[in-house]
Amino acid sequence: MAEDMKTLEENFRQQNKSCFILGASGETGRMLLQELLERNIFSKITLIGRRQLTFEGKEYEKLVQEVVDFEKLDDSAAAFQGHDVGYCCLGTTRAKAGAEGFVRVDHDYVLKSAELAKTGGCTHYHLLSSRGADKTSNFLYLKVKGQVEADIEALGFDRYAIYRPGVLLVDRQESRPAEWLARKFLGAFSSVCSTSMAIPIQVVAKAMVSNTLLQPEQKTEILENKNIASLGKIEGK
Repeated sequence: MAEDMKTLEENFRQQNKSCFILGASGETGRMLLQELLERNIFSKITLIGRRQLTFEGKEYEKLVQEVVDFEKLDDSAAAFQGHDVGYCCLGTTRAKAGAEGFVRVDHDYVLKSAELAKTGGCTHYHLLSSRGADKTSNFLYLKVKGQVEADIEALGFDRYAIYRPGVLLVDRQESRPAEWLARKFLGAFSSVCSTSMAIPIQVVAKAMVSNTLLQPEQKTEILENKNIASLGKIEGK
């Protein structure tokens, strides 16, 4: 399977496609960027965010960075033009931003960015969501995640991939006590929990890149934690 993936990478590379990443300053977004650079399947990678990011290393020299005001995204519509593939890892928490701020970031910013990407020519969209996302949920976090999934699907991308990982195993730079406790507990059992409750961000990033190369029959696909873990173990470097 690794050899097949290597062939898919080479074929994809020859198509000379470009992509953008939203949320590259976060742990998963940063890992996704690293994976994309290592596998070198895009001719151009653009980071779209609220601030310029600093990187060390020659592999980052060809990156394009677009700084936008998420409260005025229409003013930055040009940043979303001309990309074949979009990756959205944007998100915050209710604890950090409050309920209203959480909805604004995880729904409004995410949806508006997808709308601008679609208008700008993007045909293939990847959304990092969450295990349990459900627009009918009584829990705000899961409800918002499920609602934005559905709203983006309604935009009609040629291909739309939704990733619903469990607890992300990573030492975050910012403090999220509940997730920290879960990571400490689940991390010790990651070998058995990686397909049900938790998953390393490296595996999520690998899965998102590998899935980009595939051609599923359906326009919209939802990858639950187990599917992500399985796909994230396959690569063709």
